Amino acid sequence: MPVTVGAHHLTLFTHDMDRFIRFYGEIFDAETKFDLSELGEGGGTLRHSLIDVGGGFALHPFQMPEPTGYENGSMQMGKRGHIDHLALKVDDEERLQEVRRRLVKAGASDGTITDFGAVRLVTFKDPDGMEGEVARWTDSKRVLGFEERKQELWPD
Repeated sequence: MPVTVGAHHLTLFTHDMDRFIRFYGEIFDAETKFDLSELGEGGGTLRHSLIDVGGGFALHPFQMPEPTGYENGSMQMGKRGHIDHLALKVDDEERLQEVRRRLVKAGASDGTITDFGAVRLVTFKDPDGMEGEVARWTDSKRVLGFEERKQELWPD
């Protein structure tokens, strides 16, 4: 049995902290635990927040005094940098559908659900362009490969 009990937080960079906090608050009902502005190395204001996205997991975005070059995300797998993507977990299909609806309304997703058998997910793009997923485990023990996966399009 592992000595750890799961992930605590993910640190990333953003161009616009207010936009970042608003997106995760509106879509995921995330709670900002802190939002600090302090003196950065070499001067300028460094701003960082801890945003509780549920289940004891948080996002820890930084807005640096000067751009780092890592603020922009990518939707191209393998070209996203050191961390490829973020996946947030929901407990049931009802919650998956609710988040899916919110993402489509916000223009952050086309609403397609990808069904890999043991896991169902909807992909989104956050305000900085980082790909994210909202996923839930199913009762299936079988995991479908990329060629076998099923996709459910958003009803127009």
